[in-house]
This record gives sequence, C-alpha cells and structure tokens, in this order.
Amino acid sequence: MPTLQVKTLTAYRARTFRTQPGLRLTQREQAVDFVNERGFVYFWPIRDTLLPSLWVAVAGDRPVADQHDDPGHITWGWKDALLGSREWYYAKVLRKKATMIAMPVASYFYALSENYGSPEEDYLTIYEQGRLTQEAKAVYEAILDNGPLDTIALRKAARLSSPESEARFNKAVADLQADFKLVPVAVAEAGAWRYAFVYDIVARHYPEIPEKARWINETSARRELTRHYFQSVGAAQVSDVVKLFHWKVSQVEQAVGELAQSGLLDLGIQMENQRGEWLALAELMEYRSLT
Repeated sequence: MPTLQVKTLTAYRARTFRTQPGLRLTQREQAVDFVNERGFVYFWPIRDTLLPSLWVAVAGDRPVADQHDDPGHITWGWKDALLGSREWYYAKVLRKKATMIAMPVASYFYALSENYGSPEEDYLTIYEQGRLTQEAKAVYEAILDNGPLDTIALRKAARLSSPESEARFNKAVADLQADFKLVPVAVAEAGAWRYAFVYDIVARHYPEIPEKARWINETSARRELTRHYFQSVGAAQVSDVVKLFHWKVSQVEQAVGELAQSGLLDLGIQMENQRGEWLALAELMEYRSLT
C-alpha cells in the first residue's frame, strides 16, 4: 500500500489553507479570490472538521480571538459588507456552520437540496412528508409572504418571539439555511445589540442559483463538491467526507471512485503514522515518488 508522508501533506495544506508565510490574506478582494480558489471554506475554523477557513487564512492557525480588536476580526467586516452580494454565498451550510461558497459552486449545493423548482410549493411537500418542522415552515412562510425580514421582525412574524421559542427559532433558521431555502442578505440595526441579519428566500434573491442547478444531477454535484474538498485538504478518509457533507457512505464511495477514474485521486493510500485507508490527490503521490 503506497504511503503518503505527513510532511508532504502538511506542505500542501500550508498553501491551500494560506498558513504559509507570504500567503496570508490582507484585503477583501484577496478573500474573495481565496473562496473562489477553494470553492468553499468555513468562516471560522470548526473543531474536528478539516477545511480551510477565512479566519486561519487571515490570522494564522490559531484559535479565534475573544478580543474584538484582534486584527483577525477584519474578516467580520468583510463578511458583513458582502452579505447578499454575488462576490460569494454566505450561510450556515456545511454541518450548519458559517460557510463561504464561490458563486459558481453554490448551484452544486443547491442541486443536492430539497428544492425542486417552486419555492412557493416545495416546502409544503417537504412539510407534509415530515421533513420540515412547524417552526421552519412558519419562518419560511413569514419571509415568503412579507419579503426580506431582519431577525427581530422575523421572529415576530413567525410567532416565535417568546424567550421559550428562541432555540426552536434558531434551529429553524439554521435548517432552512442548510437546505438552501433561506440566506442572510444584509445586516440591520435591530434588537438590543443593534445588529441582526436580514434573511431572504434563496431562489428569490439568487434566482441564477436554482436556474443553473436545474442542469446538474446529484451524482455530478457530489463529484464536483468532493473534487473541491480534496483539492483543499489534499488527503482524507471516506468518513471525513461523510461527516462534512452528511452524505451516505455509498454516495461518497461513488464520488471518489469517479475522481479516481479521472486520475485526480489515488485510492488505498496509507498515511504515515495513521490508521485506516486514505484517499489522496494523485499529484501528492507523484511528488512522493520523485523525492
């Protein structure tokens, strides 16, 4: 079984995660380019999940700072300034955590969502089948009927403004974002903190995303997203892909199998000092053979 050395993988990730000296992001335009290069990244690093993040690419591989004046928090301003723009797509997507997605890649995610063509009707079918909660239905209908709403107005319109409803409201909004039904499009000076996201329906704010998704089947969508993932992390196990995307093992195996057939991935790799079978970019294994 071929072995991939840790130093080879570490050097690769130093480039793709932008932790290598000289590759840190210092400007908003560089951040947009970074997201476009990677296809999708986290806003913050997420524990036990390997993926590039905007924070690490700016501040380095260190914990997110508690101090509001930390230089790394410039990422917050970039994120807010580009909400609802077409520079990138921002929402709680992967593992329902804050994710930045390149606009061309967003349609691949949408193709895997439970959105089938009619934002006015699809959610009702999903609700009737028991895959959408009452709270999520109420939140979605509030925006469907009233247009974009900030968090405070949205809770009121959905009749979830009581303190006892907060957790259920937050879960509903997260679920709707993860399934590409709602997306934050702006920030409003509302609430006690004078800071609240404004949400809109994805298909209404970004009609080009579902339009492009119409021509993408689920198999090609998974293959494309898996390709972006491995081009970011270099090597991983099937379980890592399952964990990130929440797909079935059989679906991941099909995607990586097709990428192996195309020559992008090598299967059956042994990672130095690690257990189990790994998958790695073929270019990393070629580099190994030359050193």
